[in-house]
Amino acid sequence: MTTMPLWDYGSLSCFKNFKSIFQDATVNRLEINANTCQSFSPIDLPLLENTSEECKVKEVQMREVRLGSGTHTVRSHGATVAKTHMHDWLMVVLLVVIEVILYLTPPFYRYVGKDMMTDLRYPLLDNTVPAWAVPMYAVLLPVVIFLVVYYRRRDVYDLHHAILGLLFSILVTAVITDSIKNAVGRPRPDFFWRCFPDGKDVYDHLGNVICHGEKSIIKEGHKSFPSGHTSCSFAGLGFLSLYLSGKLKAFDCKGHVAKLCIVFLPILAACLVAISRVDDYWHHWQDVFAGGLLGLVVATFCYLQFFPPPYHPQGWGPYAYFQERESRASAQADATVNPLNAWPMDSHVENQGDDKNGFLGLNLAGDLTTTVEDVESGRR
Repeated sequence: MTTMPLWDYGSLSCFKNFKSIFQDATVNRLEINANTCQSFSPIDLPLLENTSEECKVKEVQMREVRLGSGTHTVRSHGATVAKTHMHDWLMVVLLVVIEVILYLTPPFYRYVGKDMMTDLRYPLLDNTVPAWAVPMYAVLLPVVIFLVVYYRRRDVYDLHHAILGLLFSILVTAVITDSIKNAVGRPRPDFFWRCFPDGKDVYDHLGNVICHGEKSIIKEGHKSFPSGHTSCSFAGLGFLSLYLSGKLKAFDCKGHVAKLCIVFLPILAACLVAISRVDDYWHHWQDVFAGGLLGLVVATFCYLQFFPPPYHPQGWGPYAYFQERESRASAQADATVNPLNAWPMDSHVENQGDDKNGFLGLNLAGDLTTTVEDVESGRR
């Protein structure tokens, strides 16, 4: 009885319900997957000679689905992801309410004697960086960058978690900062001119100041420690710096210093804001130091809630993306397995592409065309 040559089995690979295992003297295991019209070999044998062009196109499409390219957009999964984090968004609203209350609450009016005025006689100047500009560069600028990355990757998990993490970073920092401001009540370096706008200082029998300036300006003069501009700047721009370091794979041990220059830009901007607060005589240097440290620590904690550390091999994506990918791969493995040895079909495809170098982690399916070309050359 004549045995059918191995390459003739490929003609059966595109039948919809055909899937079996053939054994040969030189091939121990060979799988024919009818769903993708593709031949798979656990020992990396080349594809059969007569695989059709239609099968190759279908193979690329199936790999894109497995790799999560374009499968989780705002339109398809945005509502589901937001609903999953409903309690987190409620906490964001609660933090906003708490911050408004803290801002309206008067601070502690600390004793300020005449001998303390030596360090509090700096001129009363306008802000180099106005208060309305802080949410522009600390919130809106990072969100714009998140949207650019989403436009390239179409990953709603990355977009949602980046925005949610940023808002938590800003709001938690603001609540802590204003709580400390109100509790400490440290006078600003320009407190004298806030308290005595005409330059005539008055004190009570205990030596404490009796201010006759505008109440709102005096109230603001007791909110020096820590610096709110600085803490919020480091909270927002520090979060952005961590985000960029993960997307650029700045710590991939390949020594691309240009990536670090991009990562340091947000930190440099935050430092310049902090310096401006001292130059404007609105804060002592201790205020901006404490504010910067506070904002950076909170930003790091909030970032690590949603993303791996930037130096991690998977630091370019959020935890939720990899969890969803593993869940999808597990479900696919349960649906399509080798009936003899229970090996998941094409499981090796899932791990290729994600961990390769690329800008902003956008190479999830970057080598699919190359894979088909390699198959063609291998077939020759």
